[in-house]
Amino acid sequence: MNSEQLKQLENDLWAAADNLRANTDLKSTEYATPVLGLIFLKFADNKYSNAEAAITKEHAKLKGGRREKSISEIAIKHCGFYLPDHARYNYLLDLPEKADVAKKIKQAMEAIEEYKEELAGILPKDEYAPLTRTDKTIPAQLLKNFSNIPVDASGDVFGKIYEYFLGKFALSEGQKGGEFFTPTSVVKLMVEIIEPHQGTVYDPACGSGGMFVQSQHFVERHREKLKKLGNKHKEDQLYVYGQEKTLDTVKLAKMNLAVNGLRGEVRQANSYSENPYDGFGKFDFVMANPPFNVSDVALATVEHDPRFNTYGLPRNKSKVKKADEGKETVPNANYLWINLFATSLKDKTKDKGRAALVMANSASDARHSEADIRQTLIEENLIYGMLTLPSNMFYTVTLPATLWFFDKNKQDDKLLFIDARNIFTQIDRAHREFSEAQVQNIAIISKLHKGQRDEFIRLIDDYFAQGMQALIENQQQVQPVCEQLLEVLNDDEGKQAVEELLNQWEGLKQLQKRYNSYLEKQDEQLADAKSINAANKKQHTLRQAFDPFFKALHVGLKQLDKIVRKHEKANAEVAKKAGKRTTTDRNTKQLKTALELLHKEVKSAESNYQHIHWLQERFPKAEYEDVTGLCKLASQEEVKEQDYSLNPGRYVGVVIEEDGKTEEQFVTDIMSCHDELVYLANQALQIDQVISDNLDTLVNT
Repeated sequence: MNSEQLKQLENDLWAAADNLRANTDLKSTEYATPVLGLIFLKFADNKYSNAEAAITKEHAKLKGGRREKSISEIAIKHCGFYLPDHARYNYLLDLPEKADVAKKIKQAMEAIEEYKEELAGILPKDEYAPLTRTDKTIPAQLLKNFSNIPVDASGDVFGKIYEYFLGKFALSEGQKGGEFFTPTSVVKLMVEIIEPHQGTVYDPACGSGGMFVQSQHFVERHREKLKKLGNKHKEDQLYVYGQEKTLDTVKLAKMNLAVNGLRGEVRQANSYSENPYDGFGKFDFVMANPPFNVSDVALATVEHDPRFNTYGLPRNKSKVKKADEGKETVPNANYLWINLFATSLKDKTKDKGRAALVMANSASDARHSEADIRQTLIEENLIYGMLTLPSNMFYTVTLPATLWFFDKNKQDDKLLFIDARNIFTQIDRAHREFSEAQVQNIAIISKLHKGQRDEFIRLIDDYFAQGMQALIENQQQVQPVCEQLLEVLNDDEGKQAVEELLNQWEGLKQLQKRYNSYLEKQDEQLADAKSINAANKKQHTLRQAFDPFFKALHVGLKQLDKIVRKHEKANAEVAKKAGKRTTTDRNTKQLKTALELLHKEVKSAESNYQHIHWLQERFPKAEYEDVTGLCKLASQEEVKEQDYSLNPGRYVGVVIEEDGKTEEQFVTDIMSCHDELVYLANQALQIDQVISDNLDTLVNT
């Protein structure tokens, strides 16, 4: 299943599930858990089905002998689950209409738990009966909807579907949803920077377990990269430890771990008062998005706990009144979490001892006792870097948050500051995210700082590969579009513009040859500075070869747009003189649609080269350097001069970027926009007149 098919499947499944909210009185909080439970059930059934032949064969072979085992024991060994007949997905799907489907699903969940101890009490069971409150067929409808997940869908596919649904439910629940889900793109960025290759990962506010899932995905990508390069790799997986105060969220996390094949534990616990894993100095990596600005934590709960007081305890500015002694609370728990992260990490372990946490912006400049804690952390050289996120990235807060990064094995005493407030993709009016490329582009700054220059070269190579593949696919659609154009634009001007567009695309053949030649000469190992410098030089030369190609394509497409508009306008004038409706004819509509698609695909292919531009302009030598408005490597002395503020904006500065247009180009573009606006306004007036005439006819007949 490719990414497009998966995206379509996710959208279809969500539309079916969200139908409950649209057509019933159920809230998203009521149907989220049962829906996620059915995704889990389908996952378990698929996994069992794929191993069923081997399970049956081994059971028959051992039956009656000294080594005889129950079929459930054999099934657990092969696939991690045993599903008796009444817990199979098809059994539930084929139940008669009169059956109590909600009850049958509950019995299926109980059966799965019976044979998988770590899921005991976790799967949704009683949650299905309320779904029948307004419509008794809803459980059966949901079963049918999720039966569309292919039988051969892998655990990775299920993990992505599960994560997609978690995000959708969090978005639909707003503030409450954000409590259990951190946007995936933010988690990906955190993981890419702390690079948890192997070992233990701890999340003291784990929500639905997204940090763990993305950590495992990072490990898998890292392995694939090593295999591709022919390097040795370790098969050790991560072992995760999570805690969460809300039982329902713990259940979501445990299901998430099971669907994604993760090893570990998640327990219900309050991180302020409970320490279920005896976690002081225990973990290789720590990640979390804790609640911001909590003000009701009793001081007595944390003041003698080394997890929270090793680097100082946040206290009220004023002295406590005698009547309030023993009742004092911590003024703000942000620095309790910051303490917890620093103290949960193992001491100086190679490639480990790193942490990432999401924190309110205000913590970066907090004063009084919090400033003292921050100063201590800086002087102890625990803080690796700070990254400011764009606003509207979270469902619980609209203001920008900041990512804090710790490293107990730092190789220098400097702090890396990154301001990513202007890097985002708008997903709807109120929410933003990082695209996959934006995650990689930001994370590469940290990798360059760590001296991983080969990663920069490989990232550029990935963009070249993706861009070339997209261009080749686009070219296959150019000829059919041009044939459509010639059918409509049969005058000399139109024919010439189409011919020029085809000639421009012919230039791709030469670029493809240059790209193939580059690949043949590229050193995959990039073992030393000399090979990296040589590769970087070749990449700059190759990228420069593509620039005029895209420039010519855009000029050609704009010219065609102009001719099509001119053609449409001429047709409208003819129709007007003939007293006919001035609507766009079918051929012209199809033509405009085809042209728009061509524009879109060219931009999509070009986006890969734009990422190359972005990276090469900022890091031309394929090595870290300070970039105004983006990143700054600051010494402790510089941080001290800023009163130990950890706000990246104080260090990276601001840059005003030019659009690169000459005055003549700017005027031309403005006039082109104006022409289009006038044309559209005239079209709107004509449509208004048609509507008005039709209304008069209706009223007066």
